[in-house]
Amino acid sequence: MADDEPRAEEAVVVPIKPPALQTAALPLSMVVVQVLTVAMLLLSKVALNTGMRPLVLIVYRNLIAAAAVAPLAFIFEREMWNKLNLAVLGWISLNATFGVVLAMGSYYYGLRATNPAYSAIFLNLIPIVTFVIAIVVGAEKVALGKWPGRMKLLGALTCVGGTMTVSLLKGRLLHLWPAHGGYAPAATSDHDMVAGTIFLCGSCLSFALWFIVQARLGKVFPSRYWATMLTCLSGSIQSCVVGVFLSHDRADWRLNWDLQLLTVVCSGVFNTGITFVLISWAVSRRGPIYPPMFNSLSLIITTVMDSLLLGTNIYMGGVAGTLLVIAGLYAFLWGKGKELQAALVAKKLEQEEQKQGRVEMT
Repeated sequence: MADDEPRAEEAVVVPIKPPALQTAALPLSMVVVQVLTVAMLLLSKVALNTGMRPLVLIVYRNLIAAAAVAPLAFIFEREMWNKLNLAVLGWISLNATFGVVLAMGSYYYGLRATNPAYSAIFLNLIPIVTFVIAIVVGAEKVALGKWPGRMKLLGALTCVGGTMTVSLLKGRLLHLWPAHGGYAPAATSDHDMVAGTIFLCGSCLSFALWFIVQARLGKVFPSRYWATMLTCLSGSIQSCVVGVFLSHDRADWRLNWDLQLLTVVCSGVFNTGITFVLISWAVSRRGPIYPPMFNSLSLIITTVMDSLLLGTNIYMGGVAGTLLVIAGLYAFLWGKGKELQAALVAKKLEQEEQKQGRVEMT
């Protein structure tokens, strides 16, 4: 994949792909990512409803993911193996703790207690939670005197308001289509919803902290595939230790040729393999803001498919809250994108001034 990417100075002069094809392929690839995310979310919910333990799913899923990414590591980053040391392995272990055990573990427990449409909202809140933590630790500043800063703050507040609307306000039940005949959803009580919401909030917090650890790992070990493979492997081992402590029944760890095995294989290959490659490609072409712009698709698709396939009720309050989350997310991403553009322009001007200063000195 690396050989197909043009260098920065050659990108304009010798384009590798026709602009029209690339313009269509980029958004299409992000739509594929969202469809895969929704499919795995619904499949995981059904597997959890059939009795599969969340940590068991995480252990096997990450083993499959590590096996899927391993060939890419050996092919494209063979030289990175020599840069592994105890410090790097320590950061990889910490990365797995936050990104796999805590973030994914909490999310699956929250998904089991609630429903896919509700849990998908919290996936869209991860950038907002990361933004709040960055402000607290001083890594991010809010320039309220400028419109991008105002839009970021407004977007964050709107997302929080939308989440509270979904959580606290049901409203009128919407009868959009006839009752389905597929898998029946597990009964969800108010107590389950409260516990599930706590787990999903914990998942958002863990994902946000994971991004901070991941940024540090990227500095000490700048690798895409090796870092991903070793993180999945470490996360699988840690989840296994915690899972064995929580569940001593061997039957919980046994996989048969059924829906649970399908969920494990598809989650590992598609959610970590194909999705990882597509997002990395999109970020290299359009920057880090581009992939999250499509996250609202997962909310809409999950809500519709969750109701059609699993029979989850759709209420007016849920629809209104979801729309608020989508609007807030776009406002936040717009402000963040404008700030990134301004930072790039300022950096380019500074480099040109430094270059001009060196020319004048000579």
